[in-house]
Amino acid sequence: MDFNMTEDQQMFVKLAKDFGEKRLAPTITERDHHGIFDEAIVKEMLEMGLGGTYFPEEYGGAGADVLSYIMTVEELAKYDAGVSITLSGTVSLCANPIFEYGTEEQKKKFLTPLCEGTKLGAFGLTEPNAGTDASGQQTVAVKEGDHYILNGSKIFITNAGAADIYIVFAMTDKSQGNHGITAFILEKGMEGFTFGKKEDKLGIHTSQTMELVFQNVKVPVENMLGQEGKGFKIAMQTLDGGRIGVAAQALGIAEAALKDAVEYSKQRVQFGKPICKFQAISFKLADMAMKIEAARNLVYKAAMKKQEKKPYSVDAAMAKCYASDVAMEVSVDAVQIFGGYGYSEEYPVARHMRDAKITQIYEGTNEVQRMVTSGALLR
Repeated sequence: MDFNMTEDQQMFVKLAKDFGEKRLAPTITERDHHGIFDEAIVKEMLEMGLGGTYFPEEYGGAGADVLSYIMTVEELAKYDAGVSITLSGTVSLCANPIFEYGTEEQKKKFLTPLCEGTKLGAFGLTEPNAGTDASGQQTVAVKEGDHYILNGSKIFITNAGAADIYIVFAMTDKSQGNHGITAFILEKGMEGFTFGKKEDKLGIHTSQTMELVFQNVKVPVENMLGQEGKGFKIAMQTLDGGRIGVAAQALGIAEAALKDAVEYSKQRVQFGKPICKFQAISFKLADMAMKIEAARNLVYKAAMKKQEKKPYSVDAAMAKCYASDVAMEVSVDAVQIFGGYGYSEEYPVARHMRDAKITQIYEGTNEVQRMVTSGALLR
């Protein structure tokens, strides 16, 4: 792999870094403690063009590469994991499937505002009884003339309530199982489309997670994404890309935890010397750094393969699984290095640990990623 950053990559990383230092870092503790989804911060982030990083300029994008976007998510996650997944949710899970499967009219109507940063996106697949097993969808869409009638609900939806554009999956033919799932593009404000419970989460408090509720929502036929019955394929391929975004988020969390641990270990004095001078601590820091670098290689490789339009499903699964496991391990080790202070919300490592856990769960649990990886090995 070429480890020399392009000008575009450097520019986007600098944009994210400056934004993180000036807008995210000063208020992250307060926003995390009070569960504040700051719409002004999100609006400012989108207006910087971060939502259109790798999409063509004709749709309002910057025309950069996927790795530029992944590096941006990683950089934001160092300062605020919630804001980083807000970006990932709108780009990987909403804008990308419209770009990949949408008609030209759909791209102009829905992708362009997402790229230009005037609208936020979301993705609705998960249901109370359809998490890992997406075939258990209970949301249904019945065709009536020039529209579909949508009924059901979705849970644990990132950006729900705040987003303007939603990719939603529903059963159009239950007898066909996965082959009876169809994807639709919905807009906030459609009659019958409302929001339910707001989740009180362990971590990523600055990201908004809510329930979507559909009661006889009339969805125009032209809002169907792709073909009828092809929604499951769209969902799975979208999640492949989303996994690289989550892997980047996990990588950023791990890097932040290591940075905090290194700084603290230099300042904390016990038995007459900084604790970093003790081999037990210095070796732990070394192991943390090595795991992060290994994760970075997997994450960047997956992003590059997506950019090159090569098969990347297994690469995304490996990157997401390993990077999220590393984020959890490194953040737990950082708490241990901080000792009793690490268990206090006064210090950031407790937040890193809370934020890291979800990266092992969403966009497909790590058990699923191991199924994907082992399945490819054994085919």
